Amino acid sequence: MFPRWSKDSRPGPTKGATADLKLEDSPCPSCTALLDSLDPTAIHFAPSGLNFVVIAKAPIERIATYARERGWKNLRLLSSAGNNFKRDYQAENSEGDQLPLMTVFHRDGDQIRLFWSSELMFAPTDPGQDPRHLGTLDTIWNIFDMTPEGRPPAWDEQIDYDCCHPHNH
Repeated sequence: MFPRWSKDSRPGPTKGATADLKLEDSPCPSCTALLDSLDPTAIHFAPSGLNFVVIAKAPIERIATYARERGWKNLRLLSSAGNNFKRDYQAENSEGDQLPLMTVFHRDGDQIRLFWSSELMFAPTDPGQDPRHLGTLDTIWNIFDMTPEGRPPAWDEQIDYDCCHPHNH
């Protein structure tokens, strides 16, 4: 999520302290869109016993600043800067690129065990298709998938939109 994949050339934030970062140090537009949709939902997790956290490699101060800029109020955000957590669970490659992986752990007595991971990300995609390892959670792409036209061929998530993003007003 943060910092973005090194080959992602989509524009970074255009305002706030995060806009001052070099593009390669800025957040991922796709992860941002996913978290924009999960933030309002996150209030429902804790009462059900779910401990939902988002882990980014950036320093916690940078993550907290971005969360304020996005208006996120319900996500529990952690930093893996200075440890191997993301690399240990295949969410960081050998070059240090951050990979969009979701991992579920389960407490079993005193043990924490890996229960599930979105490893489909590592499977080859069909020609012309994006990876869909988190497709079940991703509201934007799910809505497009339900339309007769499907996913727009030349469209991708952006951090800021010129027309209608609520954080631009």
